[in-house]
Amino acid sequence: MTISAELLTLTTWMAGEFSNQAQAIAEPIWYVNLRWWQRPIPFTVFKGLALFAEQANVLNLDRPYRQRILQFQEENGKIWVNYYALRDPSAWQCAGADARRLAQLTFADLEPLSGCRLQVIHSGSANSVQDPEKYKADLIPDTKCCFTYMGEIKQVILGFEVTASSFWSYDRGVKPETGEAIWGAIMGPYQFVKQQDFSSEFAIAP
Repeated sequence: MTISAELLTLTTWMAGEFSNQAQAIAEPIWYVNLRWWQRPIPFTVFKGLALFAEQANVLNLDRPYRQRILQFQEENGKIWVNYYALRDPSAWQCAGADARRLAQLTFADLEPLSGCRLQVIHSGSANSVQDPEKYKADLIPDTKCCFTYMGEIKQVILGFEVTASSFWSYDRGVKPETGEAIWGAIMGPYQFVKQQDFSSEFAIAP
């Protein structure tokens, strides 16, 4: 299959281990010190590029949470990201730090998340200091990303911004009834800096 240069750049930049330590030290009231993993999964799962993501408080690195899958698609010249839940998240806990475990992942392990689709916009220039090259992803207008957790409907507003060395997460949970933010990027994005690059783990089929 053909994969555009833009999509290859986006996924290369996103694949890695990230930390927001500097932000957490500067603003400890609003930002938890997190480790964030985004690791390639087998090309065979979607016949395309996708990442496994999870995160952990640095005080509890052995207990990461929010396990999810990001599937990348290209349609009519645009890049989209579809989010999937794992049917048994605990079975994949800590897989962000262990690529060998993700080799066992199949489509049967996943569950699509209704309304959890982002459109990616490419902007800036690699040669510009004032306006560096970046990718920004936001939910499609008038859609709601919802899922059921312990019998209750939960809603999350997803979004991110990526450069060659950084990943900013705008993810935040909101009350479905009011839209009030209750966790996550309430005061602005979590600003992560790449610590390790996992892009070499992408195995792209011809």
